[in-house]
Amino acid sequence: MHLLQRLVLLCGLVVAASAASQPQVELDYATYIGTPLVAGVNQFLGMRFAAPPIGSLRWRAPADPLPEQAPVEAFTHGPLCYNVGGTFDPTSTSLSEDCLFIDVYAPSSNVSSSSQQAGKRNNKLLPVWFFIQGGGYRSDSNANYNGTGVIVESGHNIVVVNFNYRVGGFGFLASERVARDGTLNVGLLDQRKALLWVKKYISKFGGDPNHVVIHGASAGGGSVTHHLTAYGGRNDRLFVAAIGESVFWPWEPPVAEPEFQFDLFADAAGCPGTKDSGSQMACLRLQNTSTLVSANQLHPFPGRMSNPDFYWTPTIDGDFVRGELYDMFSEGKFIRVPLLIGDASDEGTNFAFNASTPSQVTSFMQDNYPRLTSSDLLRISRLYPLMPPLPAHAAYFPSAALAYGEGTFTCPSNFIAARMSHGGSEGEKGIDVWNYRFSVVQADREAAGFGVSHTSEIPAIFGPAFVPGGLSTTFATTNAPIVPVVMNFRPVWPDFGGTTRIVTRSSHYHVTACYRESGDFRRPNDAGSGDVTLPLTTIQDVSNRSLLR
Repeated sequence: MHLLQRLVLLCGLVVAASAASQPQVELDYATYIGTPLVAGVNQFLGMRFAAPPIGSLRWRAPADPLPEQAPVEAFTHGPLCYNVGGTFDPTSTSLSEDCLFIDVYAPSSNVSSSSQQAGKRNNKLLPVWFFIQGGGYRSDSNANYNGTGVIVESGHNIVVVNFNYRVGGFGFLASERVARDGTLNVGLLDQRKALLWVKKYISKFGGDPNHVVIHGASAGGGSVTHHLTAYGGRNDRLFVAAIGESVFWPWEPPVAEPEFQFDLFADAAGCPGTKDSGSQMACLRLQNTSTLVSANQLHPFPGRMSNPDFYWTPTIDGDFVRGELYDMFSEGKFIRVPLLIGDASDEGTNFAFNASTPSQVTSFMQDNYPRLTSSDLLRISRLYPLMPPLPAHAAYFPSAALAYGEGTFTCPSNFIAARMSHGGSEGEKGIDVWNYRFSVVQADREAAGFGVSHTSEIPAIFGPAFVPGGLSTTFATTNAPIVPVVMNFRPVWPDFGGTTRIVTRSSHYHVTACYRESGDFRRPNDAGSGDVTLPLTTIQDVSNRSLLR
């Protein structure tokens, strides 16, 4: 089929069918009416999976959704959670504190207006793809992706779930004061609540609650690793496999370290420190949303002058997050499930400071990783010297981009793959791990000096017609041949079957150095630098660089 015809067809798939055949799903707290699409997909948008996290429920674990007396039209996406640095608009329908909504896309076969199982095919429940969006824990940046294209490419044999979770100060405010009168890491607990919702209700949509695969991009990928290690690696049987795309491991401190963040936030919100933490938390819970949105900002780490890229992050709480992620994987405290994990070739280019000198590189790194010592910085300077130039950037931008990209994304992925494929402890049999590198060049990004940047594969995974801005990327034009390859590979991921597994030297992904956060912040980890022996999945080379190799 001609590429333009294919894209036109895909765009047409989201057109609603006759309203007379609207699917309806009855849950124990609400009845939701969905939209049937001509693609043979039912979409249910903006369903509540938790109570509004407002007022007294701020900075507490998500509560069960409240009952709805009348059927609810699940026709539009719910508002996103407030991002860091945003502005309050009382007329906005796109952002809100009341933001814990979930979307489900399911095949419409065997559906009637009174169907209780809106996607069931031939009496068989379908695998569920549970997507955790990214955004650096500061925004819901991959929200509202449409699962229609993936379902069609799968032969209508998958159910897709997308949802929002609290971010920034609303989701990751950390302090001993929060721990005493609230809950830490509520953004991660929102994700867990959505997984529990899927476990309880997804069969109503035709999904198999015992065959859920979690997939996250960027901070969503980092979140996947938190669910793998949650409660010390306790397996609550919420998912059977995991996918980490450009896994993001930023500064994630013990709860005592970000007290300065709490103080800055509380002061800006008009709730300065008191001897009674309960009074301070009560004050914050009484403030109006606009005040809290104004307080939800970036600040430099203590002793630094420039803001970090990512300021609000998960913290070690001793419960859901019981230790540093490196330690959790090193000690085998993770769930044993199959894993697909990988990165783009140029992970750091979207975030790096446009450095002209070595000192600007080290300053940028210290702005983002405040525990770096003088010896750490000297080692980074030696590992990332002057490199070949990139278009439209200063001389040391490539060094800053590679140092940040490898330390924050590439090395964590390699480390996780190595630990899980080799087993969590000595003598333990390894887990099936597939490792990939995405290196499909987009000419405009290459010309701008960004290369194959962070999560650039998203339009190819969902299909360019189904993500915001996807049709403006080269995946809708020169790189369109790669899309069906990725999308036809994508539906088999929930089964982790039907692919050829090989063990090879991953010399195609030679990294300069891997270093980790702990104690004096980053030290070499046992994934090492250079080659790592891992089970890999090989995909045909169909573009100007390999896709997954």
